[in-house]
Amino acid sequence: MSNPDRALKIGLVSISDRASAGIYQDEGLPSLQTWFTAALTSPWELETRLIPDERPAIEAALINLVDDARCDLVITTGGTGPSRRDVTPEATLAVATKEMPGFGEQMRQISLQFVPTAILSRQVAVIRETDDHAALIINLPGQPKSIKETLEGLKDADGRQIVGGIFSAVPYCIDLIGGPYIETNDAVCKGWRPKHAVRPKQ
Repeated sequence: MSNPDRALKIGLVSISDRASAGIYQDEGLPSLQTWFTAALTSPWELETRLIPDERPAIEAALINLVDDARCDLVITTGGTGPSRRDVTPEATLAVATKEMPGFGEQMRQISLQFVPTAILSRQVAVIRETDDHAALIINLPGQPKSIKETLEGLKDADGRQIVGGIFSAVPYCIDLIGGPYIETNDAVCKGWRPKHAVRPKQ
């Protein structure tokens, strides 16, 4: 049974051969944790994984976070480019029950505001469903600056939104798949819902 008042459970997966081998410090997980700390005002808890660019390991981590840890939202970072070792999108699609193509389209639109090579990015988003649970899985880029831009979008000098970030659509998506009600810090990223789905602020 869904419980809209429970804490959101987030799974974070950083995918990097060198970071998982201890060759350098992983930056994806700390960046994401810092962002969620600033962006969410409703309760949440965290599960993290640091794994190599190996498709079986990525698939196993995603399945474990959704099916066993029962995360509502799973975010991956890294492994979405065109190189031979970049297999995160393939692993994500392999564990999916539904594709959510609008997320990938918007991520590339955001990144194109900064770099023309955004068209090389292959990020996808999907829903994974079990008999009694569902989660949204989103691939993000690997760089901390790009992670923040993708989630928040692009604002002008006065703070007005020029290009919407993808996270504004996440709270309502989680509502629709039976997850908990997410509230955001509007100064970081304003979650959007249709009027009938908005609760009074606590």
